[in-house]
Amino acid sequence: MSAHLTKVIVVGASSGIGEALAKQLALEGAEVAIVARREGELRRVAASAPERIRTYVHDVACVDEVPALFDRIVEELGGLDTVVYAAGVMPNVEEGEYNFDKDRSMMVVNVVAAMAWLNLAAARFEAARSGTIIGISSIAGERGRRGNPGYCTSKAALSTYLESLRNRCSRYGVNVVTIKPGFVDTAMTRGKPGLFWLISAEQAARAALRLARRGRSASGFVPARWALVAFVVRLLPSFIFRRLNF
Repeated sequence: MSAHLTKVIVVGASSGIGEALAKQLALEGAEVAIVARREGELRRVAASAPERIRTYVHDVACVDEVPALFDRIVEELGGLDTVVYAAGVMPNVEEGEYNFDKDRSMMVVNVVAAMAWLNLAAARFEAARSGTIIGISSIAGERGRRGNPGYCTSKAALSTYLESLRNRCSRYGVNVVTIKPGFVDTAMTRGKPGLFWLISAEQAARAALRLARRGRSASGFVPARWALVAFVVRLLPSFIFRRLNF
């Protein structure tokens, strides 16, 4: 049975894949609550479908605010069947740089805040015996690359958390979908060297929604050809992987 994505929260919707998902869902008739820190960007996104998109200003690092905000959004939407966590940060990390503040920021935004939102969604959907959770992870979580240890760690943690939710909730009719994009043309990746198979945020969003609408829990790479890359990379012995320049 295909999933119905009609009353949706998108966390991290002021740019990138989150913005593209919010716009596409609204275009298709969903009532969408978008959550992000930058009020001006939220208003810009909402202007694409003001009758269907509600805005909520929130810094995802402020996890203590999430329960009250979650309940408020559900009440104002008149229900909830889908939660998307698309917030993420990837600060530039130089060769030889070991910056705990950057690493902590990535862990809080990319993992801890996701747990704050998605735990609430999982509990609600489990009780309702239906619902869809979509998490935007990354192929970067497949192995520990030397270029940005904190980012790889955060995405590996997010993917594992989503897998655990999937294993816990699927028996209750809750679909948990992990999206693992490769290189996406967003502000986070713009200007970085060595990018290939680059896709737009809109392409990534369409692929994510196709996977989510199948009505079952899943994990998928976007575009799909990254699955082969991930398979090969996982098989590489550490002494070979260590020599790769990325």
